[in-house]
Amino acid sequence: MGSDDTLGKVKDPLVAAVQWIKTRPAKTKAAFGGIGALLLLLILWRTIKDHDTLFVLAEMAHFVGIGVLGYKLQKKKSVAGLSLQTQLLTATFLAVRLFCSFMMEYDIHTVLDALTLLATLGVVFCMLFTDMRNSYQKEQDVVKFYYVLVPCAVLAFIAKPSTSHFYLFRVFWAFCVYLEAVSVFPQLRMMQKAKVVERFTAHYVFALGLSRFLSCAHWILQILEGNKYLLQALGSGLWPVMVLASEVVQTFILADFCYYYIKSYAEGSGIVRLPAGIV
Repeated sequence: MGSDDTLGKVKDPLVAAVQWIKTRPAKTKAAFGGIGALLLLLILWRTIKDHDTLFVLAEMAHFVGIGVLGYKLQKKKSVAGLSLQTQLLTATFLAVRLFCSFMMEYDIHTVLDALTLLATLGVVFCMLFTDMRNSYQKEQDVVKFYYVLVPCAVLAFIAKPSTSHFYLFRVFWAFCVYLEAVSVFPQLRMMQKAKVVERFTAHYVFALGLSRFLSCAHWILQILEGNKYLLQALGSGLWPVMVLASEVVQTFILADFCYYYIKSYAEGSGIVRLPAGIV
């Protein structure tokens, strides 16, 4: 009994660190988050020689996230907490990117996009054509997909690649880059209205955040290494700048959610609660 009491008084250093961070001001917590992201970037820089691998890892993270949704649908027979608008936007940019891959170039990315598209269409089918549609919280899914899709289409005509490919293919490629950057926005707005995020949905969105981080890390590491082609491209027109901006935007869109996701598990609850101003 005495031994158990003694063990109970031993302070876990990880718990102590989490408790200390919880008492810090918001700006200090943000600084710690930035330092953590920087350290992760440095680890990736030193361990991954071919930075294109980060793109593959990003796509794999997205596919795993969709897999988590598939598991939820099979286990709970419910689509509660999921945004149909985000799934439609995701299916759209994946379909367009897959088409461009076949027309312009195809590789391992094409295979991963095809698998992710099929899984996403499966989720959309369940949300529209099965009994699970009764659990869809339509009243909370307020950002309609065309509010996001139309501006991305307009922007694609303004800033697009200047390659030798057919004009329409270049517009399509730009469109899917911009759409991917903001496709998760309806899901985040829906979660903001709900305040408490369903667990499997939280796993899915965190996987998207990880995917975005890995993709953005590719470009940051290229700049840190002084990639001459990339640095020249950034100064040669609007398109390269817009690609980099899209990567940064989609990373920061999900940064707040990922913070609250990690915080919930650090506190031992696993329940993600979002403040009103997260999006």
